[in-house]
Amino acid sequence: MQNLSVAELLEGKHILQEIHIKGWVKTFRSNRFIALNDGSTLNNIQCVIDFEQTTESVLKKITTGAAIEIKGILVESQGKGQSVEIQVSEILILGESNPDEYPIQPKKHSMEFLRENAHLRIRTNTFSAVMRVRSALSFAIHQYFVNNGFYYFHAPIITGSDAEGAGEMFSVSTLDKKNPPLNEKGEVDYKKDFFGKETNLTVSGQLEAETYAMALGKVYTFGPTFRAENSNTSRHLAEFWMVEPEVAFNDLDANMDLSEDFIKYILNYILENCTDDLEFLEQRLLQEEKSKPAAERSEMALREKLKFVIDNNFKRVTYTEAIEILKNSKPNKKKKFKFPIHEWGADLQSEHERFLVEKHFKSPVILFDYPANIKAFYMRLNDDGKTVRAMDVLFPGIGEIVGGSQREERLDVLKEKIKALDIDEKELWWYLDLRKFGTAVHSGFGLGFERMVQFATGMSNIRDVIPFPRTPQNAEF
Repeated sequence: MQNLSVAELLEGKHILQEIHIKGWVKTFRSNRFIALNDGSTLNNIQCVIDFEQTTESVLKKITTGAAIEIKGILVESQGKGQSVEIQVSEILILGESNPDEYPIQPKKHSMEFLRENAHLRIRTNTFSAVMRVRSALSFAIHQYFVNNGFYYFHAPIITGSDAEGAGEMFSVSTLDKKNPPLNEKGEVDYKKDFFGKETNLTVSGQLEAETYAMALGKVYTFGPTFRAENSNTSRHLAEFWMVEPEVAFNDLDANMDLSEDFIKYILNYILENCTDDLEFLEQRLLQEEKSKPAAERSEMALREKLKFVIDNNFKRVTYTEAIEILKNSKPNKKKKFKFPIHEWGADLQSEHERFLVEKHFKSPVILFDYPANIKAFYMRLNDDGKTVRAMDVLFPGIGEIVGGSQREERLDVLKEKIKALDIDEKELWWYLDLRKFGTAVHSGFGLGFERMVQFATGMSNIRDVIPFPRTPQNAEF
């Protein structure tokens, strides 16, 4: 007797064979029909009970959420809605579920309710579909980089440097919080801390990845990053995952080529390998869109958005060109933008990025050559002295999804930028060393993984595309 998954059984290759399966009860109706799921697919398999071979005591324990083991024969289904079903010969109850207490009943639940029950929300169709797509995207990311000669680099999670220069970092310390040691100035003496200095959870593995790229050529990180930004929005998390490739000898043009090729590959992978889940999520999104005002509804269905990105060449536009387009746009002239564009140097918001993608160019967009004063210190300064070799990839419905740059490889220029920003050179001595010993042009970018999962699944809140969201005032589970 074969022990198979629901996904394998639904392929219909085991008709009239004795089978053995374990899973959880999704529904149980008419005291006869069990909808069973084991997580291998969005779809359930129907199991038909033979009353003569099932005791009353067993029937009472078949409730939503219960874990059971079933033995029987796989047959062609006579009913509607499924091609095969199991004629049950034996049922074993592996784990009971109290129907009066089990919160994930077969009905519609609010997203907020499911976040409060994040340990159980994966048992819903929506979250199982989202997390299978997330898993497939993770695999595709690793597959793409391995296929293209990259080495997987594990960046440190605890760091003494602030890669972004934003200062919004979580402190890592073993000092007594109530009575920390103080130095002569009355400040916390971090020399007596575990690492002998002030340390934090990382916001990016980029700086460390650069060190490895300058020896291995092509590397990438894919790991957790942290930002202590007190932002309660549908786009921000305190703990999130970042994908950060770094490539020696790549200039900005090669970096843009890499980002476009990479994004198209991983989205194409899920289109080919997550058919059922994407179809379900697309139908869910269509229903959700109906409740929105007409002006806020998306013009494209979920899979249409994915194909929009895959099938279109990414339009490459300088920041300066984009500002002119936005300044002269109807929404800006009619004061429809929440953040009006008045002059060069403005930091673009999601509404501006989406206008460029969805209304003006009608394709994904890569903006490049941003003003130096709104970008990080490590980005290469252009000859004009006021812009840097930065790039952002903009998507429909979401705005920026990738940020990257050609890095500043010139030691003298980098030291000037660090000094202007009042950054202590001693903290970045090792980073500056890269510019002393065999310096070369190099580039990379960062992809916020949850933003990509959001785009790929159509989920409106980023808290619903990570297993256990970490947000202000929330570190449950």
